[in-house]
Amino acid sequence: QVQLVESGGGLVQAGGSLRLSCAASGRTFGGYNMGWFRQAPGKEREFVAWINRGGSSTYYADSIKGRFTISRDNAKNTAYLQMNSLKADDTAVYYCALTQRLARTITAGQYDYWGQGTQVTVSS
Repeated sequence: QVQLVESGGGLVQAGGSLRLSCAASGRTFGGYNMGWFRQAPGKEREFVAWINRGGSSTYYADSIKGRFTISRDNAKNTAYLQMNSLKADDTAVYYCALTQRLARTITAGQYDYWGQGTQVTVSS
């Protein structure tokens, strides 16, 4: 079993930045690929970013490409999502998740462990 805890969310003005963290405990964090997702009110959960186990490969949703950066520090059992140039449309609850699937996946249903989420609100 793996437990995930997100932090770093908050209220920020459009154009600002936030860095989200995802701290893992339990089984070996470095053995999983991981992703960030977000869910805005009234909308389905959507993929944001993916990183492989070693941190050498990443993938991003088109909507955030060039503005967000995913990274991880397996020694600290922690992953990050650096969010720059934030827009009002980025307002959502952000979740980190781990998957045992070896291939890159952007489908929420293919992730095995989830955090509780952290709220990001961008004011325009």
